[in-house]
Amino acid sequence: MIKFLDLKAINDSFEPELSASIKRVLDAGWYLLGNEVTSFENEYANYIGTKHCVGVANGLDALRLILRAYIELGVMQEGDEIIVPANTYIASVLAISENRLTPVLVEPDIKTYNIDPFKIEEKITSRTKGIMIVHLYGKNAMHPEIQRLVDKYNLKLIEDNAQAAGAWFNGKRTGSLGDAAGNSFYPGKNLGALGDAGAVTTDDDKLAIAIRAIANYGSSQKYVNDYQGLNSRLDEIQAAILRVKLPRLDADNQRRREIARYYFENIKHPDVALPQVADCDSHVFHIFILLCKQRNKLQSYLSEQGIQTLIHYPIPPHKQKAYKEWNTLSFPISEQIHNEVLSLPISPVMSKDDILNVIKTVNDFSI
Repeated sequence: MIKFLDLKAINDSFEPELSASIKRVLDAGWYLLGNEVTSFENEYANYIGTKHCVGVANGLDALRLILRAYIELGVMQEGDEIIVPANTYIASVLAISENRLTPVLVEPDIKTYNIDPFKIEEKITSRTKGIMIVHLYGKNAMHPEIQRLVDKYNLKLIEDNAQAAGAWFNGKRTGSLGDAAGNSFYPGKNLGALGDAGAVTTDDDKLAIAIRAIANYGSSQKYVNDYQGLNSRLDEIQAAILRVKLPRLDADNQRRREIARYYFENIKHPDVALPQVADCDSHVFHIFILLCKQRNKLQSYLSEQGIQTLIHYPIPPHKQKAYKEWNTLSFPISEQIHNEVLSLPISPVMSKDDILNVIKTVNDFSI
């Protein structure tokens, strides 16, 4: 069996350092808001290229807290609109609606699967206060047209960087391109913890201070509460684990690029469409997707041959019961992607034989 993502093998490859990092926390006897979190925040901010990194409980919270802080600072208010891709994981949208802001969905570019920069301006209104770009599957979503719109309409640019730690745009890492970014360290991410974990990266001093307080019950001083906050904190053990993994992230991402290039060069099937990637070096291939009109049949066939695949994602946000008021809307490009997308195994611990097996099996698929 070729697993979609062998997390045990990945984590085993960091031993004995991982176990030592956990023991270090246990021996210290300090489990929240300690030296491991502070050190990781500094190291990750330096890696991404921002002044601040605020560790939080997960990637969704990172996005929620960015928007909540903007509301608390008077930059946004209930009912304001945030433009967001129609083709995304639902967390991007949840962060907006939970803050009683209005998500405005924009179709992707079928060539990149990311938001189509040239379909954004027609959706901008007097209530638009921000654009949330999602670096989906590990591919940078930033584009000069998006920067033009941000500047023209004085909008906040928020990055959902959950899938793209280490990706690049014009010499800068994703997560440092906009006003603030949400980062996820869910175990399956390229930089993964051993549980839920996340962070906000930003250069905005006031925003970072507000987020740090809101995430700690609204308090920047113990028992003094400036906001009606929540509890969303990165814990010491997860921070220690991430500190072990961060120095190898670039090398692991490079291995993913090598596998992706091999897929591009060798998967040749008339009924399988591979992603169009102009610059593999800027992409971190958190997920390697393909499109196939017979997706379900292809997935079943691969499973029968011992190759595990996943679907990212089977139902677009506007067709979810959670957003039933949108269920009659039509976003045909997003719907096509969600109906045809299939994710192949890709990870730094895949063997050459596994890669060749995946390629041969996909090429042998018969409709």
